[in-house]
Amino acid sequence: MLLRGINVGGHKKVPMAELRTLLEGLGHGGVRTYLQSGNAVLTADHGDDESLAAEVRAAIEGRFGFAVDVLVRDHAYLKAVADACPFPAVDLEAKQLHVTYFSGPVDAARFVSVEQRAFLPEEFRLGDRALYLYAPDGLGRSKLAEQLARPGLTKGLIATTRNWNTVTRLAEMTRV
Repeated sequence: MLLRGINVGGHKKVPMAELRTLLEGLGHGGVRTYLQSGNAVLTADHGDDESLAAEVRAAIEGRFGFAVDVLVRDHAYLKAVADACPFPAVDLEAKQLHVTYFSGPVDAARFVSVEQRAFLPEEFRLGDRALYLYAPDGLGRSKLAEQLARPGLTKGLIATTRNWNTVTRLAEMTRV
């Protein structure tokens, strides 16, 4: 489970211990969190990805008083995203490689206005409901990441980004 935009810059504070308690209170088992940035792993005996996301979104708003976008992805998907990385992940530092997860499919037409050559050596590639970003100087200095975050490009979708360490760690944590 990926929560978007919590615990960033002192806004939308969600302590991980309280998030775990909240998720357990919804009847989910094996609840674990990773870091403070909205990564949770759990087992659910009811619902699909969309209904689970809606349930957690409503519970967070009820408990903490603000809305948070939630994406639910299973192990097979998280592993497939990690395995499909078009960049040489083993040769890169984790801070250089990021994945943006989307709530729905994305195609090249959405990003046609982004002139990739203007941002080299930074690059991006699209995957299954995911965008892979290679930013050699890190996300914080990436001019390409700024362009990719423009509101019109992801209109109608939830989008949340994780660095490569988190991408691989979540795939490992969800392995049953």
